[in-house]
Amino acid sequence: MHTAAFLRLISPEEPQKFANVHKIFGASNVTKLLNELLPHQREDAVNSLAYEAEARVRDPVYGCVSAISFLQRQVERLQKELDAANADLIRIACNDIQAAGLQPPPAAPPTHGGGAAAAGGWLGR
Repeated sequence: MHTAAFLRLISPEEPQKFANVHKIFGASNVTKLLNELLPHQREDAVNSLAYEAEARVRDPVYGCVSAISFLQRQVERLQKELDAANADLIRIACNDIQAAGLQPPPAAPPTHGGGAAAAGGWLGR
């Protein structure tokens, strides 16, 4: 694959994409990389390189790592929010059970060998 073939993988309406990839990685390096791939993998590779090159142009120090870090922090924050919401749901459900005068079901005893019924647990009642 020659540089011209690499250029064909980038839309002519996006000359900046080619310029970024060429500036950051160098056309010969990209050509070598693409030659190591199967033909059906090359378009995805060029799109990935274009994304990474654009990120590196915007943020020369961190490149796409800054976006990845941002998304990881967002996932952690959202997981904490989800955990808190689930804890609230459990608390509300327990309050509703107590307000109705019902007892929550007993926790199942550990099953060692014969199961809950053999251990005299709630299944054996």
